[in-house]
Amino acid sequence: IHNTIASLHLERWRNEMKGEINLINQALPNRYAGKTPVIQQWISSVISRIDHYKAEHKALLKEATTLLELALWKAKIDEKEGGVLQKEQRWDNGRERKEICITSVASIVIKNVLPFLQIV
Repeated sequence: IHNTIASLHLERWRNEMKGEINLINQALPNRYAGKTPVIQQWISSVISRIDHYKAEHKALLKEATTLLELALWKAKIDEKEGGVLQKEQRWDNGRERKEICITSVASIVIKNVLPFLQIV
């Protein structure tokens, strides 16, 4: 769990999860009986919050992946055109644009970058 928390994208998420984990230290010392339901509820709360942050992380990752792919595609188009054509002229040949998209290095870069951004 600590590795998962350490790999969360935002510091705020990490701090909230650390706080959630520390709640058990406040709840248990005051109980002499009936600790099991308290622990079960705490575990459920921790897992639920981790699942929520994983889903949020995945959404942010998807957005970042799309932006990375578009940036690589644009760079490849600019490189092929030498960056000298006017914007209107760049999009005249749709077939060539699709070919650049297919042959760009975006899929290779994304395939090798995404594993480093995944939550443990």
